[in-house]
Formats: sequence, C-alpha cells, structure tokens
Amino acid sequence: MIKCAKEMRATAAAALNGKWGDAVLTTLVLLAIVMVASFILAFCGPLSLIASIGAVVLEAALMVAFLKMLRTGETIKTECIFAFFKETRLWVTMLLVFVYTFLWTLLFIIPGVIKGLAYALTPFILNDNPNLQNNEAIELSMAMMDGHKWDLFCLQLSFIGWAILCMFTFGIGYLWLIPYVYTSYAAFYEDVKAEYETRSIAQ
Repeated sequence: MIKCAKEMRATAAAALNGKWGDAVLTTLVLLAIVMVASFILAFCGPLSLIASIGAVVLEAALMVAFLKMLRTGETIKTECIFAFFKETRLWVTMLLVFVYTFLWTLLFIIPGVIKGLAYALTPFILNDNPNLQNNEAIELSMAMMDGHKWDLFCLQLSFIGWAILCMFTFGIGYLWLIPYVYTSYAAFYEDVKAEYETRSIAQ
C-alpha cells in the first residue's frame, strides 16, 4: 500500500522545509525562461511547437530536481536541472510522451488523461535508469503505474483548492505551489517504485 495524498503532501512539505527560498527562486527562473521563449517563438509557426516541447522537457528536469532534493535533503541546484535538460535521451522520450498523449486525446479526452497518468513517472525513471531509452522508460512507467493511476489522480485533485487560492494572488502563489506539487509527485514515485520492486522480487 502506498501513502495517501495527505501523507505524500506532508512528506513533500517536510522535504521543502528550510528550502522554500531556493525552490521558489528556481521555479521563477525556469518559468521566466519558458514564458520568454514561448513569447518569442509564438509567431514562428513550427518553432512554437518546439517551445511547447521544450517546456515539457524543462518541467521533467525540474521534477527530477525535486526528487533529488527529497532523497538527499540538499537544496535545488539549477545547474543540475540544465544538465539533465540537455540530455538528448530526455528530449526524445518526452517528445514521444507528448505525441502519444496527444494521439490518445484525439480519440477522447478520458483516454488521453488515463495515458497521461500512465506516462507520469517517465522523467523519474529516466533519471534512475541511465541505460533505458525512450519507449523502454515509457513502458516501465506504464507497468509501475498499473493499479496506481487513480492514486495519482487523487493526489492531483488534492491540489485543486491550492490552485484556486493561487489565482487570487495573480499567479504569484504558483511559485510555491509548483515545488509543493512536484515534490509530492517525487514522494509518490518513491512509494510506487518501492512497491513495484517488491512485487517484482516476489514474482
């Protein structure tokens, strides 16, 4: 059994204690980069798609940074984020995730949501398994998420109230919410990974 959403949020809050300043500053810098790049490329046709994919890749790198913070207790390091961001393996894999999710969404919204949940652990898996390539990481995410997609969906839903409150801060509150959410996702991954490994050994 993995922890409930409340327990994962508590784990995330404990990991962020004393590190909120660095987490918020890093989030601000990365959001600024995404916004500037998106604005510049918005009127450049195909390049706007590259900006969208780049945002997905940068989000994946940021998620992994919060996983490392959760594990080591160290503060977020921007240079580590960009080191992972520059990996071709990450770009190709997240492009595939982007395309697969989009294609499933074309069928109906719900299949797209379900597949998005199934692929959610892919960035963490890439970080932990340097030898895995592209579809291998995606397939492992799907295997690990078998039976846990609802758990992740409930965790995501648990942040809706916070997201609504952030709207009343003209979006500034998201600088705190994003680290909170991504660290909770990292805690979720740690639980699911441990259960998956235990289940694999038992088989």
